[in-house]
Amino acid sequence: MTPRHLLAAISFAIATHAVPASAQDAAIDAMQEYMMFSEYEAGIILPQQIDSDVFETALFVDTRDAGQFEEGTIPGAVNIEWREVLDRIDDIPEDRMTILFCNTGSLSAQAAFALRVAGRSNVVVMQTGFTGWQQDAAWKP
Repeated sequence: MTPRHLLAAISFAIATHAVPASAQDAAIDAMQEYMMFSEYEAGIILPQQIDSDVFETALFVDTRDAGQFEEGTIPGAVNIEWREVLDRIDDIPEDRMTILFCNTGSLSAQAAFALRVAGRSNVVVMQTGFTGWQQDAAWKP
């Protein structure tokens, strides 16, 4: 390898490692800012809080996989798997409440956290998930 090729390889290696570090720092800063200024119960909704008004105005996003979605979901829900929410952020409206759910609330909580850090304050996770909604929803269509 010539000195010129070695210098090019070193420059490439430095450049490709510098970008992720700054991106990681920005992500950490955004998460810290979100966590420092969020209220204790920010970003959650319980099935008992979902009345006909909430049901008719909110978008429900089922964050489970396609197979589980096909087996049964909340009427009118759209399916965006929890890992895909940032890739499909344009499919999630900014102008109305968006309720994310999975079976129990754990995966959808991760998706909601990511969206909230990305600036979507209208996104909430349904605690207890689809299971809780089936058992405890205050209103069902």
